[in-house]
Amino acid sequence: MPIRLHDSLTRSLRELKPAQPDGVFRFYNCGPTVYAPAHIGNFRTFVINDVLRRLLELEFGPDKVKHVRNLTDVDDRTIGQTQKEKRPLAEITKRWTDIFHADCAALNCLPPHAEPTATGYIREQVNMIEVLMEKGNAYRAADGSVYFKLSSFPEYGALSHIRERELKVTNTVADADHKDSVSDFALWKAYKPAEDGDVRWPGPRGAGEGRPGWHIECSAMSKALLGDTIDLHTGGVDLLFPHHENEIAQSQCCNGTLFAHHWYHSEHLLVDGTTMSKSKGNYYTLGDLTAKGYSAMAVRYALLMGHPRKQLNFTLDSLHAAESALGKLRFSYIATKNEAKFAAAKPSKRYDSFFELLRDDLNIPAAVGAFFSIDNMIRIGSGTPEDLAAFDRVLFVLGLNLNLIEEPKADIPAEIITLAAKRWAAKQAKDFVGADALRKDLAAAGWSMLDGKDGYSLEPTK
Repeated sequence: MPIRLHDSLTRSLRELKPAQPDGVFRFYNCGPTVYAPAHIGNFRTFVINDVLRRLLELEFGPDKVKHVRNLTDVDDRTIGQTQKEKRPLAEITKRWTDIFHADCAALNCLPPHAEPTATGYIREQVNMIEVLMEKGNAYRAADGSVYFKLSSFPEYGALSHIRERELKVTNTVADADHKDSVSDFALWKAYKPAEDGDVRWPGPRGAGEGRPGWHIECSAMSKALLGDTIDLHTGGVDLLFPHHENEIAQSQCCNGTLFAHHWYHSEHLLVDGTTMSKSKGNYYTLGDLTAKGYSAMAVRYALLMGHPRKQLNFTLDSLHAAESALGKLRFSYIATKNEAKFAAAKPSKRYDSFFELLRDDLNIPAAVGAFFSIDNMIRIGSGTPEDLAAFDRVLFVLGLNLNLIEEPKADIPAEIITLAAKRWAAKQAKDFVGADALRKDLAAAGWSMLDGKDGYSLEPTK
């Protein structure tokens, strides 16, 4: 079945497919603002996008997917950090960019094919602003700033379904001296020495020095790297309004064509049942969690264990469950690998239901549940090279690198892992005679197998 994903614009499930004749699927997702470490709420969105990217590569081929994710390295927050730390903008943003990349690598996220920065695409942003001014969609204010004229784009609000009266409450309060309307938004911000320090660039024709507004960067970088129209634009639900609404308005007015065929938004992450904040003591970065002894792979697994379009409640207990699940995966994988005798083969259809659920609106938790059910039902002793290849595909699309999780406490020989997996499979099939015989074999080899509700553990007896 094709990949069908919820479209935030039409609010319906729609098939994902490349629109251009070259068959390349063009995919843009909003990246972080590099003024501080990304928190696990940010990374929920990034790991979901990573699974989607991997699924698209399996569907269309690795060379038929182009993924772009930006880095916001100039905005109010990054400039505020330069003022606070009294250091150059580039120095501050490089530090946090490096940390973000290290976190992505630890979480096994594939790097995007292009990762543009806002400061690296100033000219492209200025060019777009000038086109919008020429077309009458933007105007220069008295202080040299440039604003998008929202009244020039009647379709505004189609994505978020926001109404005019809500705009007046939600948007930034109008600067009476500069903005024509409360709902207009900044494309270019005039230079203010006291606030901006030495952060400034030449502005659009007729405007003063300054810096781009936040929203224009994604439109300009997407246009430069993917073209006027893209196949898919993604991000967290917090970006739906106003950021993505503004992207649509400025891109479609500038380019005169559809901006994105499909929009997808992942929901918020809760921690201990509430929003995450430092004052509540429930604000976590990946570094915070690995310092507590949890593996990055456990964090990734836990962040995936909720439907992407539903809020996920993250707890430290969910990390314990994730570590346990990864342990089961390791045991099962090693046992399958031993049985398959390392032969290369085409994937079997053993886990087809896993991929069907994943293709149906990226239902990751249901797909993982189906995977474990299938794996428990099939006797490990029947594992084939084709099954191993299918197992590898499951691990690839979930982005789970079993080499990045901690080894079991004891050095468990491969033949013991295989015996334990066979006994567990026998027990699940209600072959209690066979399971008892295999338990005795384990005991004779010096190992005790302790059964739990959803799995087992192995401990040496000698």
